[in-house]
Amino acid sequence: MTTLTKTKWAIDPTHSEVQFKVKHLVISTVTGAFKSFEGGLETEGDNFDGANASFSIATSSVDTNVADRDAHLKSPEFFDSENHPNMTFKGHLKQVSGDDYKLEGDLTIKNTTKKVELTVEHGGIMKDGYGQTKAGFEITGNINRKDFGLTWSMVTEAGGVVVGDNVKLLLNVQLTKG
Repeated sequence: MTTLTKTKWAIDPTHSEVQFKVKHLVISTVTGAFKSFEGGLETEGDNFDGANASFSIATSSVDTNVADRDAHLKSPEFFDSENHPNMTFKGHLKQVSGDDYKLEGDLTIKNTTKKVELTVEHGGIMKDGYGQTKAGFEITGNINRKDFGLTWSMVTEAGGVVVGDNVKLLLNVQLTKG
């Protein structure tokens, strides 16, 4: 019986991005990003089906291009970055067909853990100019921010909601084979 070796794939932060989109006043969308994150996959050989995934994102690295809004997001009304410096994900990849996968697992924000399922498109594997093997993935999905204790809300005089509950997640991740 042949045993496949475990392969570790680490996020290459210089070729990866973690973004989110949320409705503002229900009429437009605000895009933000997290600038500090780490994690990766552990596979059996080069097979991504069934790979274990783990990621950690520094909540204090949130960036929406507006300093006051970023400070509000880091405050106890949202991420409470001082007391909850990281949001984490632990789960596994499951191949649906071809390059299409589901990423299923536990997302933890502010000590609240919920099961999530994200859609993953595998972009392929390639060696870079330095001989390192890279793998690319595009990950998308939606979460309800209130499920994770991010419940701050405000209603305008006209009755509009300032921040939507649905948050779109968009991650473009390049991994380096270890």
